[in-house]
Amino acid sequence: MIQERGASMIEIIGVLAIAGLMSAAAIGMYNVIRNNQARKIASTEMEQIVRNTKLLMEMRGDYTGLSVQYLVDAGALANQYAPIGGDDWSVVATDDGTGFSINLTQLTEGECQYFTATPPKWATKILVNNVELTSTTSNCFSTDTNQLSFIIE
Repeated sequence: MIQERGASMIEIIGVLAIAGLMSAAAIGMYNVIRNNQARKIASTEMEQIVRNTKLLMEMRGDYTGLSVQYLVDAGALANQYAPIGGDDWSVVATDDGTGFSINLTQLTEGECQYFTATPPKWATKILVNNVELTSTTSNCFSTDTNQLSFIIE
């Protein structure tokens, strides 16, 4: 009787299938970790924007005339790029000038839920798609068109 060595075709296909599943899971986990890290970095950047804006503008007594370009020109922001989301973001004074808001646009549903799940301590209130955030609703859309406004007073 002749004894054969090596693996059968079925065994090789099984090993390749297991390797494929493990690779797909690893890529999925990498994307989750990368997205969470980007959100944490954006949160830290916005906290720094709040600190820098307060330092720059509180001496005047109000926040009128505030904009992203004003903050860049004054050195409070390194550049005009949004911390997260679309590039049409803004930093503007409230109507009465006693506070300001950081307005982010084109956020994904995941990004929207991340920032509304545990609201930052530096924000007085948050508007999600122009509706004030409450403990019972998040108002995040399932598309990449979410808008968040962090009001600081």
